[in-house]
Amino acid sequence: MYQLEEKIWFWALLVVPAIIVMFILLQIWKNHTQKNFANKHLLDRLSPNRSLFKSILKVLVLSLAFACLAIALVNPKIGTKLETVKREGVDIVFAVDVSKSMLAEDVAPNRLEKSKQLVTQIINNLASDRIGIIAYAGRAFPQLPITTDYSSAKMFLQGMNTEMLSSQGTAIDEAIQLARTYYDDEDQTNRVLIIISDGEDHNNLAVEIAEAANDEGIKIFTIGVGEAKGAPIPIKRNGIVLNYKKDNSGETVITKLNEETLIQIAEEANGEYINGRNTNTVVETIREILNKMDKKEFEAKQFAEYKDQFQLFLGLAIFFLFIDVFLLERKTAWLRRLNLFNENL
Repeated sequence: MYQLEEKIWFWALLVVPAIIVMFILLQIWKNHTQKNFANKHLLDRLSPNRSLFKSILKVLVLSLAFACLAIALVNPKIGTKLETVKREGVDIVFAVDVSKSMLAEDVAPNRLEKSKQLVTQIINNLASDRIGIIAYAGRAFPQLPITTDYSSAKMFLQGMNTEMLSSQGTAIDEAIQLARTYYDDEDQTNRVLIIISDGEDHNNLAVEIAEAANDEGIKIFTIGVGEAKGAPIPIKRNGIVLNYKKDNSGETVITKLNEETLIQIAEEANGEYINGRNTNTVVETIREILNKMDKKEFEAKQFAEYKDQFQLFLGLAIFFLFIDVFLLERKTAWLRRLNLFNENL
């Protein structure tokens, strides 16, 4: 088992072909210049000890030195010790509202970006819990199944936007229904669904579905994003506000935070409602809630203890540079005896 710590240094390997190209160009220039100075027979008499083989050898040694130095900077590591690590936690599914109303800017920078910030900070404070992500508007769409890969979760989260679902509206009930299919461990006693929304529910079925989810052991916590006084929904192009969304009568639509719906959903599923205005408060509240829950051992993985191997390649780089310094470009006695290029010695 091995790891590559600083892969960006692989770009340093481009020095090797650059050296080879420069050497070839230099040889072409030298040959052209020497031909203008004298013919080959005269050059052999004037400089009998010059050796093309030694020049090529020096370039190869120098290229190997730079290659080893680049690999040393990458710092390859080899696994030397295996140990079993048992993990405990709960299963958490985040359902993020991506309807158009989440573009309202009554919280900075807007409701959707604020929601993504909240989820990211909650994930950053998790230890070994498994997480999943759902996006929903007029319907719910699975973004990421239950996983312990927090990096992937945050990557998928940042890619969420109001254009990803063509069906507009806010169907919280569909998000809850989809979340019920996420929990793949029947023995998990603590299942958590965290809904981040402005609370606008267009079919009023969420409370009923939340009760059914609670019967399956799913606790629902809701986080309200937005302000009760509401705000218009901007229509932008290239970051510039062109207009605001209007209804059929031409009036500007004002979308408001509906805390009442979010509170009812949380109460029906043995959860809690949290106002998302203050990020630190939300994160701390969720952390306290999770700490009080029973943790289940759900995974046992083998992790390797890795040791640095850059010393070997650094030593080789120094060795090749040492050889390059003391390797002369003129012929030596042993090279004369080999006569690799059938030269007239």
